[in-house]
Amino acid sequence: MSGRSRRPIFTHPATRVLYFAREEARKHGSTTWSIVNAIGSQAMRVSDGFISMQTGPEIGVASTKAFTAPLIDLYMLAVLLADLRGTISPEKRKQLVGDLAVVPNAVGRCLDREEEVLAIARQLKDMRDTLYLGRGINMPIAYEGALKLKEISYIHAEGYPAGEMKHGPIALIDKDMPVVALTPQDPWHEKMISQIEQAKARGGLVLAVATEGDDLVASLADHVFWVPAVPWLLSPAITVIPLQLFAYHIASLRGLDVDQPRNLAKSVTVE
Repeated sequence: MSGRSRRPIFTHPATRVLYFAREEARKHGSTTWSIVNAIGSQAMRVSDGFISMQTGPEIGVASTKAFTAPLIDLYMLAVLLADLRGTISPEKRKQLVGDLAVVPNAVGRCLDREEEVLAIARQLKDMRDTLYLGRGINMPIAYEGALKLKEISYIHAEGYPAGEMKHGPIALIDKDMPVVALTPQDPWHEKMISQIEQAKARGGLVLAVATEGDDLVASLADHVFWVPAVPWLLSPAITVIPLQLFAYHIASLRGLDVDQPRNLAKSVTVE
């Protein structure tokens, strides 16, 4: 080995971004914490503190546990910081913590609907392009849904802020480009309904992620991934589940290796 210093080789783009973001923060004297699923990982060792997901190793790329666990960790961290800073009352803190109790049952009910997701996947397994739209705290879930579909099924998929649909993506909508709209009962529900209506007006096929019992969404969308009603701050941990199941089944129906997609790696090595 040459005398030069060992430098990381990044085999996953997200790892590269996180590494340099952390290094830049440390350079400026910031305290850095990591949310990790592997005790003793590099991220844990170089951080000032860590939060353990306690979910075990992430084996497959579409690892739902490794996505939803950090969402819950960040939710609990936000509640703790709000409590320590005195920005919420004891009653509000108790309510927010108590809301977590609904998550396990909600997840189970999503999994009980897997056959419905599979049925929709069978109809759309040959699609070539997909647009995912979300608003507010479910906008990142649109990104995640699109990312998983492209990673494991090799279908072109783009996540986009629904409020910016008219600035480009709307020109692409037609009968051959399904639109996945995250439309749970949250503060952005009414605006997402408008997005669905605009997509339908242009001949688009709409798949909605919606709260059980939402008759309005059922009347507008071509297909619906139903999710249980949960407090809206926790909704991303629930709305992502049918999207990951959808990506999984699409890839499986296309005869692809779901756990080891082509060109993707999950590790960091050094030279």
